[in-house]
Amino acid sequence: KMSEKQAVLLVQQALRKCFQVISQQEAVWQSTLSECSPLLHSLGNLGEQLQSCNTVALKKTPLKDFLDLEQCLKHKLIMAMECVLEKLSGKMAFLQKVRDTITNQVATVFQLYEQHTGALELSTITERSAVTPSLANMMEWLQDIERFYRRRYLKRKLLLQAIRDDDLSYIQALPESWNRVLEEKKQDLVQDILLKVSFFMETP
Repeated sequence: KMSEKQAVLLVQQALRKCFQVISQQEAVWQSTLSECSPLLHSLGNLGEQLQSCNTVALKKTPLKDFLDLEQCLKHKLIMAMECVLEKLSGKMAFLQKVRDTITNQVATVFQLYEQHTGALELSTITERSAVTPSLANMMEWLQDIERFYRRRYLKRKLLLQAIRDDDLSYIQALPESWNRVLEEKKQDLVQDILLKVSFFMETP
């Protein structure tokens, strides 16, 4: 039968690895989000141009002789929008990968913890030192982090899924809606938790 000390070391090892993975994935998440910003602005601008196309009556301008101009312009803008959406969809695949990697990693820790829970006293689970948070706290933080990525990914996915060619005001407002997800409270949740476990992550 495994001793309590061995069980603690095993769980701590798994936690350490998990936080390291989260730290790497958080960097990927942040750089992917920063790559989404210019794409969303392009999309908003294209939406604006398409709206202008719909409101300007070319027939009443000097361009009235170019019969196909309006159709050509609209077609070009719609194609450009589709191109940007395709790039955004690629970025969403990266965000999804981050979410899945973290979900799997957290699940692995919980699985291991449950396997050895019989060897762990409650006092041991809640014990903490100056450099090592308690197992109970760290497990709770992992759940918070996992929930954070899951919700943020879903919110962004729903924003993009709601795009319709004929709803140009929605497309123009998209950069702002996207940024609102960024500005929600708890935005620094992952960074704050990584700070709390920084000493723990460094101890062998």
